[in-house]
Order: sequence, then structure tokens, then C-alpha cells
Amino acid sequence: MPLIKSVRGFTPRIDESTYLADNATIIGDVVIGRDCSIWFNAVLRGDVNSIRIGDRVNVQDGTVIHTLYQKSVSIIGNDVSVGHNAVIHGAEVKDGALIGMGAIVLDHAVVGEGAIIAAGSVVLSGTQVEPGSIYAGVPARFVKKVDPEQSKEMNQKIANNYLMYASWFKEQE
Repeated sequence: MPLIKSVRGFTPRIDESTYLADNATIIGDVVIGRDCSIWFNAVLRGDVNSIRIGDRVNVQDGTVIHTLYQKSVSIIGNDVSVGHNAVIHGAEVKDGALIGMGAIVLDHAVVGEGAIIAAGSVVLSGTQVEPGSIYAGVPARFVKKVDPEQSKEMNQKIANNYLMYASWFKEQE
């Protein structure tokens, strides 16, 4: 059973259509939209500031989403995939973006719509990732623009796959 915990007077609000893995942890000022999936060992810790998750977002295994006390919030738009073991700390990820496995996105960074952050990349504080671009490396730098339709198709395929995966687990409940 997932750990859902209130802190400082904030209780997580999670749409009933969202799948939470058995050991997902959701704490404090967290709002999660429709048809999301929060996977095994993911931690969304809204103890020191707000975390907002849109619709059809998958937060994959081992991911940590957190913020800075009174200084940053984490906002994730709709149709976003956050890869295994990623860290999003006080950043904004716009609709349709993909955060690769093991990537780190730091405070006040903004990942533009449909952008891709390559696996293992570190997006430094305050970085503005252009919509429809690929960023990679440590620190993450612009690599190239991607075809908007190709990016949307790939990101949508991942999001749809995670809706399917979540349905497998919901069937067992």
C-alpha cells in the first residue's frame, strides 16, 4: 500500500484514476491529476513546498520530486514521462516533455513543451530548455531541435504505454 502522508496541514490530493505502486510515497502539498501512474519507490515529497502533477503523467521507479523551502515548487504538465531514478527538484516540466532515466533537473529550470532531457543529464538551476529540443550531458546543453511530430509521437507512445502498464496492476487490486 502506498505511503500517503499529511504534513504541515497539507494532505496529498490524488485523482482516483491515478495508479500508485505499492511502495510509492506521496507526502504533503502534492496534487496529482487524472490517469497518472506513480511507480515503485517513487517519492513525491511536498513537505517544504508544492508539487503539482498534470494529467497522464508517469513518474517511473525510483524518481524523487522535491522542492526548496519557500523558494521553489515542482510543476509537471500533462503527458510527461519521467524516467527511472530521475530527480526533479523545484523545476517546471512543460506538457509532452520527456525526462530521461537518471536525469536531474534542478531548481528554477524550465523544460519546454515536447523537450527531451537525455538519460543521465544534469539540467542546472535556472536553465531554460527550449520547446522541442534535446538537451544532454553534465551539465546539460542543447544538442538539436527535434521534429515536433516525431517528438510528440514518441512521448505520447511512452505515456500511452504507461497507461497500459498501470492497467495491468489495477486489474490485480
